[in-house]
Amino acid sequence: MSIQSLGVGSGLDLEALVSQLLEAERAPKQERLDSQEESYDAEISSIGTLKSKMKEFLDSVDELRSDANLKGREPTIKNPSENIEPFTAEASNSAVEATYAIAVTQIASGSRIETDNAADGGFSSTSDPVYTQPTLLDPPSGSLTFKIGATSDSFSIDVNAGMTLQQLSSAINSADDNFGVRSSIIDTGTASGGAKLVFTSSVEGEGNDLVIVNDNDLAELNRVATTNSTETVDYLSPVKNAQNSKATIDGIAVESSTTVFENVIENVSFTVSQLSELGEDGVTPLTSSLKIGFDSEGLEGKIRDFVDNFNALNTQITSLTRYGLSDLEEDGALAGDSMIRGIQQGLSNMVSSSVSSSGLGTLFQLGIEFNDDGDLEIGSSDKYGFGSGEDRLRDALEDNFDDIAALFADEEQGVAVRMYEYVEQYTNFSGLLSSRERSVRDQKDQLADEREQFELRMASTEQILRDKYLNLDQTVAQLNQTGSALVAALGSA
Repeated sequence: MSIQSLGVGSGLDLEALVSQLLEAERAPKQERLDSQEESYDAEISSIGTLKSKMKEFLDSVDELRSDANLKGREPTIKNPSENIEPFTAEASNSAVEATYAIAVTQIASGSRIETDNAADGGFSSTSDPVYTQPTLLDPPSGSLTFKIGATSDSFSIDVNAGMTLQQLSSAINSADDNFGVRSSIIDTGTASGGAKLVFTSSVEGEGNDLVIVNDNDLAELNRVATTNSTETVDYLSPVKNAQNSKATIDGIAVESSTTVFENVIENVSFTVSQLSELGEDGVTPLTSSLKIGFDSEGLEGKIRDFVDNFNALNTQITSLTRYGLSDLEEDGALAGDSMIRGIQQGLSNMVSSSVSSSGLGTLFQLGIEFNDDGDLEIGSSDKYGFGSGEDRLRDALEDNFDDIAALFADEEQGVAVRMYEYVEQYTNFSGLLSSRERSVRDQKDQLADEREQFELRMASTEQILRDKYLNLDQTVAQLNQTGSALVAALGSA
């Protein structure tokens, strides 16, 4: 039977009665389902938040669990003057700790070629033709090949009759296979000097001079070439030859064909950019000091990140598992959860553990200690008579680099090694937290099925109530009609 509007026949408010009965039936079950769903959502959200914090902590731990990460080398350079910085340096972790005196005496560069003055057979202006095809017997065009003899780099430019100096310069600069040759024109402003075409090569190193070949041996093109087609005759010569970088290391002369000195000092490279400052005699270059040592600043940053991320995780766990101190303060979403509390306790135990392979023994000797709130700190006050945390950290970085590495990265006992393995068993895809998260999501899916079944039952209950009170409505309506008829009959008697 379809649902109908109740109370029309009897005049009774049966719709309200059915609604009240349905609400009384629905309310407790609806409240239970909503409360359960809210609890599942809060747990899923909390586990997700906790996993995120744990992964951030895991990243900082990962930086400390590798011996190679902790024993990185850091070059330190001290120059005679702050205004001149002749070089920068990099060092691999296998570089030997040492100090070197370095002076830069020459910077690698490419070669430079200039055309002759106008008075010597060069060009008077940028519009001068490079090739005029003097007679009809001469070819209509020729070509120039630019190359570096010691390399396989080369490209060619076609020179047509009537091509101007400016057009040749533009064609060189825009050539697709140009390997580093730049052309420019300098107007000397004098009739004798005229316009000079200047070729600059970026290919550095002694013996890497630019060569310009007059491929067709056209006489006019000798003005912009260094040699003939067989490279047996010389025309233009470099005004500046390609050169190496030169330096001295502890008085030993060294060279490089580029601005980078790679492995001249074993496992160290340095890049030169300025000549070293000269001494008072104006001749002798002053040396800069290059010290290769442990990267104390980098390691200190990793240690402080570890402390910060531990505290962030500790605060998150405390917030999620807390019980409200009063009825007005809500419990955390994972209040009293033994698994989560166990994570917090496990990490705290590792912080306090001893590593026998390290001379420092514990993180406390590195300056890391618990404060009254249960967080880690590198304190500034001497609370225990062993110096402040800052003092202990500074001393360890200066004198106990190997012990710091063992404290964190020992394969069996290292704090970071153990913490990484411990945290990862909770955060990886098949870890305990991930498995629990999937379990709660499955429960939420089951709750959705239960809610659907509940709605079907409520629809059935509503139909039953409506059928029941529809009969009542019809019965009362018939009685009212009978009563009205009797009253009418008695009134007419």
